Amino acid sequence: MTNDHHNRREFLGRVALGIAGASVAVVAPESSRAASSEIPYRTLGRSGEKVSIVGLGGFHIGVPKDEKEGIRLIHTALDNGINFLDNCWDYLDGESEVRMGKALQGGYRQKAFLMTKIDGQVKPAAEKQLDDCLRRLGTETIDLLQFHEVVRWGDPERIFGPNGAIETLVKARQAGKIRYIGFTGHQDPDIHLKMLNTAFKNNFTFDAVQFPLNPFDPHYKSFEKKVVPVLVEHGIAVLGMKPMGGGNLLRSKLVTPTKCLHYAMSLPTSVVITGCDTMEILQQALNAARTFKPLSEQERASLLARTAQAAADGKFEPFKSTHAYNATDRHPEWLG
Repeated sequence: MTNDHHNRREFLGRVALGIAGASVAVVAPESSRAASSEIPYRTLGRSGEKVSIVGLGGFHIGVPKDEKEGIRLIHTALDNGINFLDNCWDYLDGESEVRMGKALQGGYRQKAFLMTKIDGQVKPAAEKQLDDCLRRLGTETIDLLQFHEVVRWGDPERIFGPNGAIETLVKARQAGKIRYIGFTGHQDPDIHLKMLNTAFKNNFTFDAVQFPLNPFDPHYKSFEKKVVPVLVEHGIAVLGMKPMGGGNLLRSKLVTPTKCLHYAMSLPTSVVITGCDTMEILQQALNAARTFKPLSEQERASLLARTAQAAADGKFEPFKSTHAYNATDRHPEWLG
């Protein structure tokens, strides 16, 4: 743990300039609108790829009992201009990827920027899970593959250490199985900083990083304050998730779904990923994207003042304040 704390201090010192620039970085990037859908598009970091301002969360696609409903949600999203699709190897025992694979047949694959995640942190587990993802999704190439749930202090060393899974992904990219590489996590922004620092020390820069961004985040273990400026500095795409905190923020009665989405879209996000398990919730996300205008500094300040007290102890962000959301804690075998 001593080394972890040393590394943390070292990197926090290194990025102090980036963090100091947070107020400058908190500006929504330029968006272009597709005439057919009126969904704004943004550039995915330094990749040059154009992605929809809102992305379709993968877990929720596996939630409806009827597989056809999950497929219909994906088709509706793609037909209405959402092109960023999120998924993960472990979502609902692979059912989310299977449904997405079926939905992407018949020409829909060409409409999608397809992202999924693996849990494997060492080569054998990563290789098997990547093959599973490709098979289930019915594609030869995944646009963005991410390490899922980087939530423990030891995760970066495992991924970049001897027999580490980063080598598997770099080889897969060279072979054309994947195009871009990222990582995700929801526990602690300092763990994200350690993962970034470990990558930099190994002469590797991620293409994208995913984490919670919402109107409660700035008040408790803030990814917005600590991680966003570093990503902006290095041209790494900012992928926002949990804009409503998995629904927890709405229970505070202080925010609405649209306000949460617009808050995250007003940050330097390439895409804000939101779970949609019904057509009604998908429509809500589409409407939020179509009506989006960046929050003014006054609107932002007012919203943060309103959420400050409720957000202070992290109870509305249990994915940070507890380990309840860490599926890989319950299934360490997935890590390899």
